[in-house]
Amino acid sequence: MTENQRETEVTVPHLAESLVSATIGKWLKQPGDYIEQYDVLCELITEKVTTEMPSPVAGRLTKLLVAEGETAAVGEAICLIQEPSSGSAEAAGTPQAGHSQTAAEDPSSGSDESMRSRYSPAVLRLAGEHGIRLEDVQGTGLGGRITRKDIEAFVASGSQGRAGAAPKQQPAAPAPSERPAAKAQEELFLSSPPKGPLRSTGIHLSENPPLPRIEVEGQPLEGRGEYLVDVTPIRSAIARNMRQSVTEIPHGWMMIEVDVTNMVLLRNKLKDEFKRQEGVNLTYLSFMMKAVVSAIKDYPIMNSVWAVDKIIVKRDINISLAVGTEDSVLTPVIKRADQKNIAGIAREIEELSRKTRAGKLSLDDMQGGTFTVNNTGSFGSISTQPIINYPQAAIITFESIVKRPVVIQDMIAVRSMANLCLSLDHRILDGVICGRFLQRVKENMESYNQETKLY
Repeated sequence: MTENQRETEVTVPHLAESLVSATIGKWLKQPGDYIEQYDVLCELITEKVTTEMPSPVAGRLTKLLVAEGETAAVGEAICLIQEPSSGSAEAAGTPQAGHSQTAAEDPSSGSDESMRSRYSPAVLRLAGEHGIRLEDVQGTGLGGRITRKDIEAFVASGSQGRAGAAPKQQPAAPAPSERPAAKAQEELFLSSPPKGPLRSTGIHLSENPPLPRIEVEGQPLEGRGEYLVDVTPIRSAIARNMRQSVTEIPHGWMMIEVDVTNMVLLRNKLKDEFKRQEGVNLTYLSFMMKAVVSAIKDYPIMNSVWAVDKIIVKRDINISLAVGTEDSVLTPVIKRADQKNIAGIAREIEELSRKTRAGKLSLDDMQGGTFTVNNTGSFGSISTQPIINYPQAAIITFESIVKRPVVIQDMIAVRSMANLCLSLDHRILDGVICGRFLQRVKENMESYNQETKLY
């Protein structure tokens, strides 16, 4: 290192107030690579989301201080970057050694390959569908492990055709050495919904809800029909928060039945035109969420948190939306939901759901929630006891819409009915206030009619 050159420590940034550490998911740059300022160095896995770590300076990456899969505290150095002297070749971004080019072209050189032969059932299934030999795929996961994204990238590059793979309609079966003992688990978790007549109950009245694709990670234990599954930082955070919630919060539970016939008719009337105009789906959840937000405005104590010697009532109504992914449930936040109409809420639901399932949520998307709404009815559930999203005061679930005979003025009629289930923090809320709150949500949902406006 010359006199004018210096090594700069790149540290884990303070991304959020509650964030104290992050895990290195994957290094995107290797020692010897020249880094421009703001180039992405690595993926950081936090308790809430996976985010990209940009370089604060330009220079040559000289050393990785934290390996993939290891956790570093906020402010801890994760790598060293040698900043170039002014006027040097490196300052212009020109690599000086062919070695770094070779390393960039061949990221597997000198890397850990200890998990190269560990294939998840989802990877095996996807490789079989496209007739891909897994030996031909470069793994980018921990220890050289092949991920589903690696298979998709391999397919997109057209490499499977050059490898002489079988056509997609005649997928090649994995070799015996590639076929795991957990074939039964793969079929259990990854099988498609059975084909048959359309469902007549549940919130999806015209189609079967999609099943999540779940990867069974890990190697089978010798002589035992079990798998070891690595706990991700997000799963660890879920476990910690759920344990804290049920340990600290005395949960109460209530349920109310709602006649949503008019809401269903209104949504069916408007959904096609709304889809053409807005490009997003008009879901039942957007109507239900609008009813909940309006009820919170009438009963603001529902929008509060426990602070030992006081109760803090939040002014902004920020709705946490529970969204299920393949391996976890995340709760992105619709900010200031009380200032949005039904159409605006529908757009927010679509956008946050898309970002969640694509892994594109930012930390800002996950922060500031004051009340949680969950749509368990999409799976056909009719009664749920949800765990409160700590430290909020309550969580409400929208259960499945089911057509049932109902007595109306001593006459039987077929109506679309749904249950609303509320879990409450009994330190803050009691049965009287929550009963009135649920009754107000019920009134709001049953007040929808053909004249209700979306905007």
